[in-house]
Amino acid sequence: MRNRLHLSKRAWIIVFCALAGLLALVVVFHDNPRANPTEELYKKLILCGVILGACLIFIRFYDKLTTLPFELFDNRKLIWRLAKNDFRKRYATSYLGAFWALVHPVVTVVMYWFVFQNFLGQTGRQEVAAGIDLPYVVFLTAGLVPWFYFSEAWANGTTSLLEYNYLVKKVVFKISILPMIKVIAATFVHLFFALILLVLAACYGIFPTVYTIQILYYSFCLFVLVLGMSYVTCSLVIFFGDLQQIIAIILQVGMWATPILWNITFIADKPWLVKIIKLNPLVYIVNGYRSCLVEKTWFFYDFFSTVYFWIVTVVIFGIGALMFKRLKPQFADVM
Repeated sequence: MRNRLHLSKRAWIIVFCALAGLLALVVVFHDNPRANPTEELYKKLILCGVILGACLIFIRFYDKLTTLPFELFDNRKLIWRLAKNDFRKRYATSYLGAFWALVHPVVTVVMYWFVFQNFLGQTGRQEVAAGIDLPYVVFLTAGLVPWFYFSEAWANGTTSLLEYNYLVKKVVFKISILPMIKVIAATFVHLFFALILLVLAACYGIFPTVYTIQILYYSFCLFVLVLGMSYVTCSLVIFFGDLQQIIAIILQVGMWATPILWNITFIADKPWLVKIIKLNPLVYIVNGYRSCLVEKTWFFYDFFSTVYFWIVTVVIFGIGALMFKRLKPQFADVM
């Protein structure tokens, strides 16, 4: 199958470099009068350097970097069909079926809300922007919705090759689609849970606006991020089985290291710590889910955070594509 959007290698390189150049111009001419000029200059220099490096890497490793995205695009119908089957198969033996996919996150939200409200004094509203706040239960749920999606999709994507090992040994089967099947299957639950978030917010008088549609953008951001991470870890777990346990520990620590149960304004008096916390790309996602409920701004107004997130995400996805292609010939032998 050779449906690669009908563009040659040279054309794709030109398109990529043109988009990168356009992004560099936006970075250079972006102006935030409230920011420190020196700090803004450093950010612009770093981002322009990263964009230039990305162009050089894309040109040098074009064939290796584009193999994975092209395979996913060419097999998009098969991916969709297998993702639906994977979701159904997970609950095929239970009477209530997919209902159980919702029970765990809902019970977890209720448990955390009960503990934090009754024992830790989190009964008030939490600030998400200057002069804008959320009831704590909505604040908490808006943080847990993307986290549940991230943790389930990453864990399942990591073990996708192991679970479908009989397909990995088939020469004609495109095993590159397996992690994406798991991530899409996790997306079904996420979308329903996001709907619960909107209903819960409406119960507190926070009704959807045109800005609420940005929850789809942040869901897409999370989808691409966790997919790239899954390709990295699913390539390694075959050779290093202990990686599953390491990921479980990372998820335990990460839930507390990300401002999900707590508000990042609690450490506002420690700007150096805030900067370290914000290096975590999930902070951008969690803050985005909360802000799209109550703020009247679009995601691109948080310019440098958006650019930083996508640079990190593209780098992770690129590393995943390179690792998967490099290690793929050895998968069947090791299993």
